[in-house]
This record gives sequence, structure tokens and C-alpha cells, in this order.
Amino acid sequence: MTDKGDDGAVPGTPRGDASPWQTAGRPAAPGASPAAGPGSGEPAEAAEPADGPGEGAGPTTPESPAPAAPTSSAPPTTPALPDDESGLTGALEVLRARLGALRLPLETTGVDAARTELRRSTDQLDDYLLPRLRAQKAPLLVVVGGSTGAGKSTLVNSVLGEKVTQPGVLRPTTKAPVLVHHPLDARWFSTDRVLPGLARVTASGAAASGGAASGTAASNGSAPSEPSRTLRLVPSDALPRGLALLDAPDIDSVDTANRELAAQLLGAADLWLFVTTSARYADAVPWDLLNQAAARKAQVAMVLDRVDPGAEATADDLRDMMVEHGLPDSPLFVIAEGELAEGMLPEDGVGDVSRWLTGLGGDADARRRVIAATRDGVVDSLVVRAGELADAADEQEAADVRLRHVVDRAYADAVAHVAAATSDGALLRGEVLARWQDFVGTGEFFRAVEEGIGRFRDAVGTFFRGKPKEAPQVEKAIAHGLESVVLDAAEEAAERSYQGWRGDAAGSALLEGLELSRTPAALRAEVGEQIRGWQGDVLGLVREQGESKRGRARALSFGVNGLGVALMIFVFASTGGLTGIEVGIAGGSAVLAQRLLEAVFGEDAVRRLAVQARDRLRARIQAVMDGQAARYTAQLDALGSAEAGGPGLRAAAAAVASAASAERRSRAGEAEAASGAAARGSAASGEDLVEGRGLRGVRAKAAGTGPADGRGDLTGQPARKGFWKRLFGDGDR
Repeated sequence: MTDKGDDGAVPGTPRGDASPWQTAGRPAAPGASPAAGPGSGEPAEAAEPADGPGEGAGPTTPESPAPAAPTSSAPPTTPALPDDESGLTGALEVLRARLGALRLPLETTGVDAARTELRRSTDQLDDYLLPRLRAQKAPLLVVVGGSTGAGKSTLVNSVLGEKVTQPGVLRPTTKAPVLVHHPLDARWFSTDRVLPGLARVTASGAAASGGAASGTAASNGSAPSEPSRTLRLVPSDALPRGLALLDAPDIDSVDTANRELAAQLLGAADLWLFVTTSARYADAVPWDLLNQAAARKAQVAMVLDRVDPGAEATADDLRDMMVEHGLPDSPLFVIAEGELAEGMLPEDGVGDVSRWLTGLGGDADARRRVIAATRDGVVDSLVVRAGELADAADEQEAADVRLRHVVDRAYADAVAHVAAATSDGALLRGEVLARWQDFVGTGEFFRAVEEGIGRFRDAVGTFFRGKPKEAPQVEKAIAHGLESVVLDAAEEAAERSYQGWRGDAAGSALLEGLELSRTPAALRAEVGEQIRGWQGDVLGLVREQGESKRGRARALSFGVNGLGVALMIFVFASTGGLTGIEVGIAGGSAVLAQRLLEAVFGEDAVRRLAVQARDRLRARIQAVMDGQAARYTAQLDALGSAEAGGPGLRAAAAAVASAASAERRSRAGEAEAASGAAARGSAASGEDLVEGRGLRGVRAKAAGTGPADGRGDLTGQPARKGFWKRLFGDGDR
């Protein structure tokens, strides 16, 4: 092992001035009276069991562990984590809800990384942080992770002295994770308190009672069909109470699901025990995870496995890399390459790791410190990550606005194009003009216009009574011309929208499998229906205006269609209906329509009718274009990207930061009070005693396979403070 205490001793070895967590649970010195502890075969009679549910202790829920036996009145050096009076749990639950509602559907810059971070953040809240806060006395979870073939499973088996997990030569080796716990700690893990997405299966293959809701084992006791989504629970009295080991899948597995699960399990750990080899310690994949651990202030210990004789310098290089990557205070254990005996490493090879775990398991104070340090690091990291995810949500909303603007502009221009074409006389050409001239081009009609307004009005009545069949022909020509204009505008808008989205990464991904570049075949029928509806609106306006004129209703009953056509012609060649204008070849027709209408209704009424007819036409064209634009915007509506949730996420993160600060102040005050009580002199708490038969190799002589400090023995530099003292600031004063 490459980490020494203040006097240079390897952590886990007895010494005269060792702290209680270092000496607790170790075998008695030769000649000393037999002491209960690991190796004694029985737990100490006066020992207080580690926090957790026990057998026959009432309710079996993790939140109601068995009451502890009476112990010394002295408090531990570090107080138990305080109740959540600061509201940290509530603030984190709100943050979890905000993260759950966060939407990142659009392909914006960096969205893949943001989606991964979102999944990891929610997993860490569900698998670790919220369960840890709700059950602060739960055992400390040490997750054993590492590369393929690094020897994780062999190390776990060797430390426990029994085969609880199956190593292999095939890759990936560890498929389903295995969680080893003290028998009396079973109920902490048999429910979905932690890792709720994994089904529980006992060592015998049966589903654990109260297991995970998703993917539970079959009723016949067999494991679920997907082994990587199960958590196999194995009791072992070699482990001290209050400590659990989880053998995770390979972090660089060829199986994507295994890699993701390994990262998820490491995110749920109170402490990482990271295993690598002298051949693979510099691989990029492990360091990606270790960099994340350093950034989140996760507690990490490293194991350099399978070190060949004469290659001990690799430990120095690994230690340098740990310093470079932000893990200067993490302990490093070195295990020499050697022959396996019944599939296990030699006792002296794993002795340093066993003594270190035993010391940690036997010291409730140290466990609480590790839990608090990891938990605080995760909270701080979540606040930062939530801010980054809020930025990603803002980018989603910006992309949504950008894509909608492309569509809105294209179809607004289409409406404007139709409005221009129906007011500048462009429609009064071709068939429309011919049918209108056929309708009004009789000599009698023009002579009536020339001879004066009185005879003009008489001619109007005679004309509409005599030629009622010509008006529908003009209406059909108008409808046909107007339909062509609308369809052309819609087609151009669809193409512009398509090209705009195709040139944007966020929009391009939404176009796959959709035919949006062209208007649908059903549009022609829809446009025809809207135009006929508008023509009906115009006739209704004429009829309504005619009925308001006393003595005129009877005459107009014979000429509503004709007057309606005249109003349409006037609308198509006027600027808002205020004045008649000449527009090229159609100018005379527009003036004639205007005079005809004014002769019947009066100048003011005609202006009002023209404005109303134009407004109704624009409304119907707008409805058509809105429907076409919705083909695009409906894709965004379905994704909910307009309200991704950035502001709410920032507010929730700020609330977590505030609650965490208040909780830490409260904890610091209790710690100071507890330290004062301890300074007045007291015996160690019963929590510090280990209950279990002990880990394999605890009594073995230190292997001495690696430098004591990663480089200390080679340079002659003074040994650094031990890991826990460096971590928590309890070094020399």
C-alpha cells in the first residue's frame, strides 16, 4: 500500500498512537486477553451494533432501524448527521422534479453531453443522494469499479475469503452487480431505498422481498431476463456491520448497458474502490470517470493490481497521475502479481486493503465523515450541473424560437403575397377579365352608364333581371384565379421553411421521415372551400347592405350575385376600398364596378363593403397558411421545447445551494460541541466496535510490494499524513 499515516505506518497496521478507527476491529496483540472482534467468532458483548435494521427489531423499513443497545454516554468525535432541518431534502426533491421535467429534444450544440449529464444527475439523486439523506444511518457503500479484467471480482472474493462473485476470462466478466453486506444489514438493501431501478435477487437466485419495482424477479425465484439490471445480494459475516461492498460491471465493457450501469453504480457510491492494473492504469476511459470523481469531490481509493516484480515504479507513475488529475490525497494500494490459490489472491497481498476496510468499518465516526464528504461533494456538483443544464435548456428554447421564426416568416410572406395579388389588379387578367367583360360588356349596359345615374340605376335592375346566368361564370373564374395564387404562395412557403430547417441542426433532425417540403394534396380542396366561403361572405355583405335600403330589397333580390361579383372585382383592384384605381388593362373594369356599386349603395357604403370583404378574405387566407405552418410547428409543440424549464431549474439549484449551506452550518456547530465533549475525556462509542468474523488478510504481514507513499520511500521525503487525517484536517497541530 502506498499511503502511510503520520508516522509512516501503513494504514491498517496497529501502532501505539493509532486513532480509534485505525485500531477498532483488529485482532488482539499476542498475550492480550481475548477481545471480541473480527476473528474472535463472536461480536463484542457490549458492542453497539452499527446503525441499521436488525433482526427482530420491529419494523423492517430502512428508515426505522433497530434501536441501539445502551453504550457509554460519551458522544463520538463526529456527531451523527443532523436531521434535515435546513430543508435540504425538500430542496433536492424539487430539483429532482425540475430535472425530470427538463426537455432537451432538439439537436443543439453540446446537447448529447447535456442529455448524458441529465441522466447521470437524475440517477445520482435517485440512487444515492435522496436515499442517503432519507436514511442517514444506512451502511456505507463501497463500490468496487474498474477496467475489464482488472481483477475486481477476484479482489472482492479474496478480501472476504469466500467466492461471492464470479470472475471469468470472457469479456465482459462482471455482468450483474453483486452487493455484499453483513447479514444484519440486509434490509437496508433489499428494498428500493437505493438503486431503485435494479431488481433484487438473493444469493440463491430468489427475488429479495421488497425489491425494486422495475424488473423484479419472476415468481418462480428465477432472475429477471436481463441480468445486468439485477442486483444480487450476498450476506457475509466477514464484513463489519455498517459497511457494504458492491462489485460493479466493467467501466469499459464492450456492452453499452454494462458501461452505463457501471457509471451509475459509481455515482451511487459513498466511496469508490477503483481497481486497475500495471498494464492499463493509464487508459483514457478510467480517467474520464476519475476526473468526474475528482470534480465532484467523491472519495476514492485506488488499487494497482497485478504488479510484476521489478515493475513497482508503475505505482510512482500512477501516483503522479492521481496528483495531476485532482486525487492527491486518495490512498493507493499495490498488489503484486502472484499465483491464485483456489481463485484467491494471497492473504498478504490483500492485507493492506483488508486492514483499511476493517478500520473504516470499525469506526462509525470515519464512516460518517466519508459519507458527509461524498454527499457534500455530490450536492455541490449537482448545483453546478443544474446550472449547466439550465443553460442547455435555454439553448433549446432559443432553437425553438429560431425554428418557429423561419416558419412564421415564410408563411407571413405568403399571406402578404396573396394580399398584394388580390389588391393590385393582377387577378383581373385572363379568364377573370374575360368573364367580367362578358358579364358587363353589353351595349345597353354601357349606354345606361353614359346617359346618367337615373337611367343607370334602371339599367342595373333590367340588366340583373335579364342576365342572371352570367354572374356564376365570373365567380368561378375568380375562384380559379384566386386558388392558383394561394396555392403558389403556400408551395413557396413550404419550400422556404424546409430549407430553413434543413440548414439548422435542430430542425434538420426533425425533418426525417416527414414530407414537409411540398404542400399536401389535400390543400387544393381546402383552399377551394375557403374561397367559396369567402364568396359566400361577399354575397352576404351585399344582401345585408341591400336589405338595409328601403325600397331597394326587391330590386336587389334579382341582382345579389351580380353586385357581389362587382364587389369582388372592386376589391381586387383597390387599395383598401377607399378609391377606385386604374391598374393596367383592368382599370376600366374596376372603375365600372365601383360606379355600379356606388349607384346602388352609395359611396360610403361601398368603401365599407370593400374593407369588410378584404378583411374576410385575408382572414381565410391566414387560416389556410396557419394550417400549413402548423405542419412544422406541431413538431416543436409535441417536443415541448418552447418551455424547456431553464429558469425553474436555476431557481431550484439556488434553493439547494442555500439549504446545503444552512445544513453544513448546523452540522459544523454540532461537530464543535461534540469535539468539546470528547476533549473532556470519554471512552469510545460502542459504534466503533466491529461485528463480524473479519476480512481475510487482516492479520497477514504487510506485503511491502509498493512504495509507502507513492514516492516517499524513493525520495526520502517525509511521509505525508494519513488519508483520513489529510481529508478531514486532523493532522499535526
